[in-house]
Amino acid sequence: MNYQISIETASTSRPLAVVRRRVRPQEFAKVIPEACGIVWNALKAQNIKGAGRHVTVYLPDGSLEVGVELERPIENVAALGEVVASSLPTGSAAAAVHFGPYQHLRSAHDAIRDWCSRNGHALAGTHWEIYGHWLDEWNRDPSKIRTDVYYLLKQP
Repeated sequence: MNYQISIETASTSRPLAVVRRRVRPQEFAKVIPEACGIVWNALKAQNIKGAGRHVTVYLPDGSLEVGVELERPIENVAALGEVVASSLPTGSAAAAVHFGPYQHLRSAHDAIRDWCSRNGHALAGTHWEIYGHWLDEWNRDPSKIRTDVYYLLKQP
């Protein structure tokens, strides 16, 4: 797949509600959807409005934060069990849009890392995926599934 890589800069952080996990990469396909469900159900049970797209943040220590974007930070975290407040990183990130099934996301990650290497951009270690809101047409045509992939860049 051919990817258009861009540099995007966020000066303000987007709040998240997440669960934290430490799993092997071969477990991602099972753990990420389960964790998204845990967060979504906790927010729904507490009637928290303003939840957006699902997100997975891959941290440099090998752990994951999996959850959803929020319009504003969570106030009563204690009521949410294992769900905690977090946020997307700020700063510059290399970004690409992947269209297609999740099991092919690796090609987007490879494209971003290769592009950064060729263009002198050092990676900071944190990267993340933001999954588009599921559309019924994706059940018929998985090539239309949208995932935005980001790699935080080290600041010069």
